[in-house]
Amino acid sequence: MNERELTLFSIIVGIVLAVIFAGANAYLGLKAGMTISASIPAAVISMAIMQIIFKRNSIKENNIVQTIASAGEALAAGVIFTIPAFLILNYDVDYFYIFITSCIGGILGVLAFIPFRKKFIEEDHKLLPYPEGRACAEVLTSPSRGLEFIYIILGFFIGFSIRILTNIFSVLKSSFSIIIDKFSMFSLDLSPSLIGAGYILGIRISSYIFTGGILGWFVLIPLISFLINKYNFEEIWHNYIRYIGAGGVLVGGIISFIKNLRAFESFLNFQTSKNDIPFHFVIFGITSLIIISYFIYHFNLIGIVLAFVFGIIFTAISGRIVGIVGSSSNPISGMTIATLLIVSIIIKKLGFVGYEGIFISLTIGAIVCIAAAMSGDTSQDLKTGYLVGAKPINQQISLIIGVLVSSTIIGYVLIILNKAYIIGSKELPAPQATLMSIILKSSFEGNLPWLLLLIGGVISIIFETIGINSLAVSVGLYLPLGLSSSIFLGGLISKILNRNYGVIYSSGIIAGDSLGGIVSAIFIIFSLKFFVFQFNEIFSFLIVLLMFISLLFRKIW
Repeated sequence: MNERELTLFSIIVGIVLAVIFAGANAYLGLKAGMTISASIPAAVISMAIMQIIFKRNSIKENNIVQTIASAGEALAAGVIFTIPAFLILNYDVDYFYIFITSCIGGILGVLAFIPFRKKFIEEDHKLLPYPEGRACAEVLTSPSRGLEFIYIILGFFIGFSIRILTNIFSVLKSSFSIIIDKFSMFSLDLSPSLIGAGYILGIRISSYIFTGGILGWFVLIPLISFLINKYNFEEIWHNYIRYIGAGGVLVGGIISFIKNLRAFESFLNFQTSKNDIPFHFVIFGITSLIIISYFIYHFNLIGIVLAFVFGIIFTAISGRIVGIVGSSSNPISGMTIATLLIVSIIIKKLGFVGYEGIFISLTIGAIVCIAAAMSGDTSQDLKTGYLVGAKPINQQISLIIGVLVSSTIIGYVLIILNKAYIIGSKELPAPQATLMSIILKSSFEGNLPWLLLLIGGVISIIFETIGINSLAVSVGLYLPLGLSSSIFLGGLISKILNRNYGVIYSSGIIAGDSLGGIVSAIFIIFSLKFFVFQFNEIFSFLIVLLMFISLLFRKIW
């Protein structure tokens, strides 16, 4: 008897989790400039719901649930890295535009990876480990995950409570900072989701991000202020450091691109098996997306072709890179910046300048970014499926379902968060989208600071030469210091209080904090804020820290 796999039950549970993780990661991405893989927490929640409540024990059915759910997280990453740039640039984009762009980019990312699946997932099985995919397979095949489910729920409650106490009741401060002098400042964002993200990333990657922050705020800002003696530290960060960080991300992305040129071998050897969506359906699907894009966006045909050419290229690169470094280190920011720089030059040559040129270029960048993010997630999910014996075609259909469902809610989430907090503000800095808007606007205005980009590129090369992840350092450069220091705090906690259940617990905290932020946004829109009393910055920090680590000292028996 065949084991249940793509069932109505698995689709419904997957859709519910996709909506939750899409919303949570949209908030986290706008806040911290990064998202966290949803596959493992989705698998744990799915197994708990199916085994404990509904007495269903199919591994393959659970795999479909986590596949649909993780599509929501991946789509959110691609969307929040680019589309908020329209809002930052004061462009009027409505819900339909966000929905259709999300659908086109997301489905492209799924379909364009299908010809590479057999090569990357099966033939290069030993060469490309796909860490999240393997870890998720281990979760799915473990005997019981009841305890992990408890940690996710408790983490969710803690994260949600802290966010509500901070945003609605103003009991806790959201950050604290120490101004050292006119040209330097230390700050720490009191966000449980940032600390949780740092815990999941671990001490190594979080320390690289913090290194970028220290380099920017305690080396480059004082140096620039000494040379120029014109701006304060915030103005120097805004006018100089973010461009240096952008140059670092761009070069870091190019380095990753060069390291993974082997991905193009599969362009010459397209392979799909009888277990994949048939290749002629893939071609039909991509062609349909091109036609839909042409009539929806009303671009020059060359612009549409550019979006899909870059989308397919970076789909291949992204799908291979995450096989080595994991989805959390997928350099989609670097890929998108490279796309924007190249496309903006071509679009200007075609005669599109100003408002129209920026709009076309940013739309192309959004499609490429979403496709690359979806490709990275697709490859991890298909590796999980390969390890548990699932049919690829069922997962590919599930991923498309996840894209369509998540696309319907991601626009509402962005609109609500923008009304409540204003995207690009201190509350929701949207680091990547802000970076994209700066790069694109400067490119079209002809005042792109190439020297600063070059300095960032040189810094990236230096770190790569000594064996340090240049992308992580560059991200730390353009993140506000409060964010990178909070991420590092989480990494430090993971080093001191390393627990088997720590990652699952942190995932729950991130989900709770993020959804608490969305709920708070609805309250703020309707002016429903309540002031009871407020702890000062130090006490707020201690309370958040103690609540976070409370369950890391001992196991729940």
